[in-house]
Amino acid sequence: MERAASGSANSRALFPRGPSFTLDDFSSKDFIVRDFVDSLAETAFPANRRSGPANNAFDPKPLIRTFENALSQLGALSEELQEKESNLMSQVRRAEIQHDQTIDALGQKLDQSMAQFEALDLTFNNPSNSTGSNRGDGGGNIAVQIGEKLEELDRKRRKAQDANFLIQCWTEVVESGQLTSLEEIQRQGGAENKVRCAVIARQLMRISQRLDPASWGEQSNGYHSNGVTNGATGISRRHNTREVLEKFSELLEQDLLKQFNNSYRRQNFDDMMECAKVLHDFNGGASVIAAFVNQHQFFIERDQLITDEVTADGETWDQVADPDSDPPGVESSLQSLVDEVRIVMQEESFIIKRAFPYYETVLVKFIQRVFQQSIQQRLEMVLDKATTISSLAFLRSLHASRSYIGALVEDLKAHGLTEHPEPCSAQISQTLDQQLEELFVPYLVGNSYIDREKKSLEEMYNSLLFKFTLYHSRRKKAPTGFMAAIAQQGTQLLATAKDAYMERLESSDLTPTQKAMMLRVAGLQDNSSNKNDIEVSEQDGILSVANAKRMIIWLAESVRRTLEMGSTSETPKDVNILLNLLLTSMGQVYVETALDAAHDQASSQETSKTEPDLTYLPNIKPAVIITNLMSRFITTVLIRLAESNTTVRRSMEAQTKMAIEATEKKTNAVMKSTMDVAINWVTRTLSQQKKTDFRPKDDEDLINSLQTPTCQAICTFLSSKVATQAAQAVDGHNLEVFSSELALAVHRLLFEHFKKFPVNATGGLMVTKDIAKYVSTVKEWPLTKEVEQVVELLTEVGYLFIIGPEALRERSRNLASSGLAGMGKKLAKADFKAYVQRREDSSSVGIQSVLSSL
Repeated sequence: MERAASGSANSRALFPRGPSFTLDDFSSKDFIVRDFVDSLAETAFPANRRSGPANNAFDPKPLIRTFENALSQLGALSEELQEKESNLMSQVRRAEIQHDQTIDALGQKLDQSMAQFEALDLTFNNPSNSTGSNRGDGGGNIAVQIGEKLEELDRKRRKAQDANFLIQCWTEVVESGQLTSLEEIQRQGGAENKVRCAVIARQLMRISQRLDPASWGEQSNGYHSNGVTNGATGISRRHNTREVLEKFSELLEQDLLKQFNNSYRRQNFDDMMECAKVLHDFNGGASVIAAFVNQHQFFIERDQLITDEVTADGETWDQVADPDSDPPGVESSLQSLVDEVRIVMQEESFIIKRAFPYYETVLVKFIQRVFQQSIQQRLEMVLDKATTISSLAFLRSLHASRSYIGALVEDLKAHGLTEHPEPCSAQISQTLDQQLEELFVPYLVGNSYIDREKKSLEEMYNSLLFKFTLYHSRRKKAPTGFMAAIAQQGTQLLATAKDAYMERLESSDLTPTQKAMMLRVAGLQDNSSNKNDIEVSEQDGILSVANAKRMIIWLAESVRRTLEMGSTSETPKDVNILLNLLLTSMGQVYVETALDAAHDQASSQETSKTEPDLTYLPNIKPAVIITNLMSRFITTVLIRLAESNTTVRRSMEAQTKMAIEATEKKTNAVMKSTMDVAINWVTRTLSQQKKTDFRPKDDEDLINSLQTPTCQAICTFLSSKVATQAAQAVDGHNLEVFSSELALAVHRLLFEHFKKFPVNATGGLMVTKDIAKYVSTVKEWPLTKEVEQVVELLTEVGYLFIIGPEALRERSRNLASSGLAGMGKKLAKADFKAYVQRREDSSSVGIQSVLSSL
């Protein structure tokens, strides 16, 4: 055997067999084709041959034998696998056939069940038929009728039992003055028993009113102790049934309230709900609602704090009273209360909904108590404190409080309270709005609020304009002429504003803070309350755009408060009141007063013998700017707010138009008077021109002075005073119109001026120099093109005094036949002749020939 075994081993070594494998080798998850082929290749060569020299020739036969063996095994495995697949497919087909049969059987059973159900349904719903086939249907309907009769009999039985028990309780009350049976039910506890006790107690009350009227203090109307009255058997009255029943009802109510409070402390909402239901059936739930609201911890704690005074640092109240400071917002203690109310309302609404079946009624009572007690008391304290500060502090505190409490109401509506996360119901929203409105009704009734706003603005405006009005009242003189009536109205307004400020400052009800504010705004010291001792300067009488902006800012804040505090229907009337205040204070008292003062200064210098002082002209520009600011604010803010009322809006537009036109007229009057002053002064200066200025004896005068003294004085006045001051007063088109009209007026004066003086040859050069200076001075102003051409005509006049006869003849050919003196583009023949005749050599043959040819 050992030999055989060794022989077998040697044969395997020389001719190795290919590997054998099964289906399990290929079903593994780790099977990889490449590794499988590599293993076949390794088994094809014996181990001793694989380790031999590398230069042996490749022998493919072992690989061929190995792969052929593997292919034959794979073929056998493929056949085996195909056979198994065929068997499995046949089993699947048999299973599908069996499944279809099962489905058909179940469908038939379902159809049978549905048919039986429909038949049964018809049996109960259709009326019974006389035929035997419908006996089942009639029987079902009979069963339903029997059930209804049984329920009716049960109700009658319970009603009889209740009536029996009610009679029993009444007998106990009458005979023994006790309610033993009813108290026994009460001791059993439970919401149903307590509800029954409450119902029976209420019924006994009605019986007592009918059968025992004496206990209710009424006449018995023939009631006897033995006998029959109104169909009721008479009883001998031993006890006061009313007192017994009321005492029992009171004890029952107290017991329920005590149970409700204990459940509230334990947060037992189900028990609270039962007690609330019983008490609602007993007395409408008024007692349990009052107990829940009045004993709430929020009101207990707040009642202890409500006596605390409104405390705030003086700096905060000073900021509230300062019109130039931004309002600091709602008072801190009121803000704390409102924030706490927001949290308490949201938390308690959750409890109310779970503890009360009629939760909206309870929530309404809770809201009313919160607003009418806690918030209203604190609000009144805050406003009382603000009243002791200043009128502006009151208005700002009222507005801030209204805004903050209004935000609370909107937050509660959005939260939903008992309807959270949905918005509040219509009833709760209406209650919140009503409570908010009732809080502020005392401060908004009628015209009280807008009157407060107007009074506050008047105080601030009078303070700001006090020095201005005082300055102009001291320097104001009685006007004469056509401006007398208008100026008289302005004088009255000045006196009214000034006196109103002084009266308010000396008023006994003026608070220290408000007095300090009024003095600060007016720029006064506290020891200068006597108006005769107050010193004012010219600067105090000049218009200030910054002050006008302050006035508009104050008014804008007032308009904002009025919009948010007042009703929409009253807004047009309110803004109309504010418009009148603005037009009076800023338009008449401020702007028109300054214009009147400027006009007075201008008018007083029209016949002045000294050089006019035009320093009043720069006041025109701030007057124009302030009027523009006022007009823009009125148009964009006030009139737009009055669009809902056409009548008021048209009235406001008419008032504004009249005020703006009045300002424009006064501005034009100042500019016209200024032009008259300038023209009169130029006329006066020209009249001082010497007759010999244009007939110098030698050339030294021409060498020493380029222009005559008159020309120098006029040009200096026009350039350094008139033009400079006018540029500071107006600009743009207005400056161009003023300059053009003044230039034409000066041109006319000069045009006639040079017709009055004899001119020699040297004097002609002086005339030319003067005219050139005049023209260059005037052309520095912003003029229209037409006026520039007219002014240039003066240059032609200067040439007429220096050119020879031939040049004059040439010039005479381009003359105009007629026209206004100097107002055309060409010289008229009459003007040409007048100038030439003033030449010293006008009697010469050449000049005479030119004149004769005209």
